[in-house]
Amino acid sequence: MGAGHSHGAGHGHSHGSAAARSGASARRPLAIALALGLATFAVQIVVALATDSLALLTDSAHVLTDVAGIGLALAAVVVAGRPTRPERTFGLYRLEVLTALANAVLMLGVALWALVEGIGRLGDPPDVPGLPVLVVGALGLATNLVSLRLLSGGRSMVSEGARLDVLADTIGSVGVMVGAVVILATGAVVADAWVGLAIAVWIVPRSLRLATDALRVLVQAAPEGMDLAEVSADLEDIEGVVEVHDLHVWTLTSDMEVLTAHVMVRTDADHHGVLDTAREVLARRHGIHHATLQVEPEDHAGCDELDW
Repeated sequence: MGAGHSHGAGHGHSHGSAAARSGASARRPLAIALALGLATFAVQIVVALATDSLALLTDSAHVLTDVAGIGLALAAVVVAGRPTRPERTFGLYRLEVLTALANAVLMLGVALWALVEGIGRLGDPPDVPGLPVLVVGALGLATNLVSLRLLSGGRSMVSEGARLDVLADTIGSVGVMVGAVVILATGAVVADAWVGLAIAVWIVPRSLRLATDALRVLVQAAPEGMDLAEVSADLEDIEGVVEVHDLHVWTLTSDMEVLTAHVMVRTDADHHGVLDTAREVLARRHGIHHATLQVEPEDHAGCDELDW
């Protein structure tokens, strides 16, 4: 049917080399963040149950989702970097996206529980001691700041999801400390319930954003902000190109956009030149480094007929 194809300049024929490098670089920070999260959760849950602090309990539940999310992220990075069977033509890089979605769902569950529990406590707040809550809140803040530093250089969706988790929990730790200070200063134990509610409200929009990003990838929508009409026009501006059709652009995983298209050219056009220029245009103007282009002479018929 076609006269040629291309996988993109500088990409070779290795699927997801950029994603593989990104995942490998994220492995060590994720492992350290996981260990810190586990230690923080263990301390927080014990003190939360002992003091009946909703703020601390909500924060510890959020830390648990951090731990689960980072653990899944680490597992996804390890598995995705291993050789796969030939029939898995794109490897296992989508595990990263599934992990991000699962993490978002976990965070939403924690937020909804905290909202219900917090509203119930406003009218009859338990007697929460401020000092142990303050100490554990400070411990959580310190470990979160370390984890944020470790994860700040990651560019993958896994690293971004883990970083958002830890960022939200950092704000949660600050809230826990503020609530504890209010209790110590004024004796208003209801402050603990208000802080728990505030943490829950903080979690919701960030969870929804992460879930939306993951679902966009899973339904193979075009990358956010990419103008397909502009991509098509840029390809059609190449010398010798008559028309571009059957254009598809989607995200396989973080930093890995994929494009396929049929490029119709004049019968006397230089197919090799068209392919080389198209690769350069897609990479430079649109950041697409993995493109499969089917080049068709303009007198060829049938390639624009689809049965689905």
